[in-house]
Amino acid sequence: MIRIEGFIETPHRHPQCVAAALEPDNLTLIRTYPIEGGVRAEIDGTKLRSITASVDDYLMNLAIAEEVCTCASKRRENLGSDDANPSGLRSEKIRRK
Repeated sequence: MIRIEGFIETPHRHPQCVAAALEPDNLTLIRTYPIEGGVRAEIDGTKLRSITASVDDYLMNLAIAEEVCTCASKRRENLGSDDANPSGLRSEKIRRK
């Protein structure tokens, strides 16, 4: 039986957030954890098709996690710097037809 091992390291501004968002995907084939300045995913398995599918899913989830963490960080920054509106909430009028 062939054993396939590898890793993917990607840089991120918010590695803790990205790794936490990917944690539910930590199954038998891929384990993700934060490293300094990024995230590392370790891959280990014996079936090439399963690994390929898992890596494909992981990369899609990684892109989504990065986007969510970046948006959340920007939102926190905006809430902290909004002196005119201390609640950070925007009020908008709803028009009815």
